[in-house]
Amino acid sequence: MASGAIDQGRRNVRDKAQERRRKRGRGARLGRADRTPLGTWFWEIDRVLLLLVTVLIGIGLIAVAAASPAAAMRYSNANLTFPPLYYFYRQAIWIAIAVPVMIGVSMLPKPVARRAAMVGAGIFVALLALVPMIGNEVNGAQRWIHLGPVQVQPSEFLKPLFTVTLAWLLSLKAKDGSLPVIWLSFPMIGLVAFLLMKQPDFGQTVIFASIWLLLLTLSGAPIRFLAGLGAAGVGLIISAYLFYSVARTRIDAFLGLAEDGAQIDSYQTDSAHNTLTNGGLIGTGPGAGTMKFRLPEPHTDYIFSVIGEEFGLVACLAIAFIYLAIVVRVFIKLLHEEDDFLLLASAGLVAQFGLQALINMAVNVQIAPSKGMTLPFISYGGSSMVALSIGFGLLLAFTRANPYLNRSPYVVKWNGR
Repeated sequence: MASGAIDQGRRNVRDKAQERRRKRGRGARLGRADRTPLGTWFWEIDRVLLLLVTVLIGIGLIAVAAASPAAAMRYSNANLTFPPLYYFYRQAIWIAIAVPVMIGVSMLPKPVARRAAMVGAGIFVALLALVPMIGNEVNGAQRWIHLGPVQVQPSEFLKPLFTVTLAWLLSLKAKDGSLPVIWLSFPMIGLVAFLLMKQPDFGQTVIFASIWLLLLTLSGAPIRFLAGLGAAGVGLIISAYLFYSVARTRIDAFLGLAEDGAQIDSYQTDSAHNTLTNGGLIGTGPGAGTMKFRLPEPHTDYIFSVIGEEFGLVACLAIAFIYLAIVVRVFIKLLHEEDDFLLLASAGLVAQFGLQALINMAVNVQIAPSKGMTLPFISYGGSSMVALSIGFGLLLAFTRANPYLNRSPYVVKWNGR
């Protein structure tokens, strides 16, 4: 009987210990002891980046609401009339789809995220090749494909996926210096650039090429090699101006000169600049803008100008600061990154994100030619919103870190006594 009581006591102790371990593993919801996938993700994710992108999405929804009446009026006709907030409601639906996509991608383990991005890059290169054959022409450019009820722009999805694939290829140099990874990257960027120029999409070609050059630089390409590429790039830009009508038209419009030296139409950029400055420092107020009704694409390419008119130049500066904060935040984190792939992938993704924002804002303030490029997470567009969410989800996944992993157990802190 005594031994039976002892065994029962041991079982009770063991059961209590298991219960304590179970509770400790479960922990408070999103508390430091929470070991669920969501809890682990919450404490490993860069919550500052997550907050900044959430703010951008919120600003974007407000901005689309401001631009929606102008866009609805522009695209309405005798046979079809769009409600004033038509684009606002559609954007809200796309955000409801895109945000879970971003969170889901950011929860992927880094190797899984890398493999998924590489597979996705192959799929969207194939779709990009199909655009000239089955794509739809919009505003003189053939960039869209209908996949059932959804219209997709393959180049938007390809940008982050191609960046990750290129980062993986260049990171192999650290493992085996004899691999010709730099030369292997030439046909990759060449194929993408060729397919983009056929659409034509000069702006996206510039972004792809810029990210390629950045990753080559970070991967340790020789200075002379990079200088040669820079000279070749200048030559290609001159050639594009001379022989590529789309580039020549955009640059001529930006400079305000036609081939015979006469002034040409710069209505789009002039309207954007006039709208941006019409609100002054604090803006005319939500819904009170009038110049936005003259903009060609108030809800997409020129939404930054709508923000300037209704919310003022102060709001524009605040948005520019948020983009800058995201880029700086990531590059500061990368100062301590030792994995070559993670460094290249994260740098490429955030540079792509920041460069797209910079180009859009530069066009709106008339310091760059019109490129037909959206403002990340702010401009209207389902394809753009989902693609950006995938890209930012990959960035969040690659910058995830255990805050205690690299902390030395031998650090002694002074307790003040």
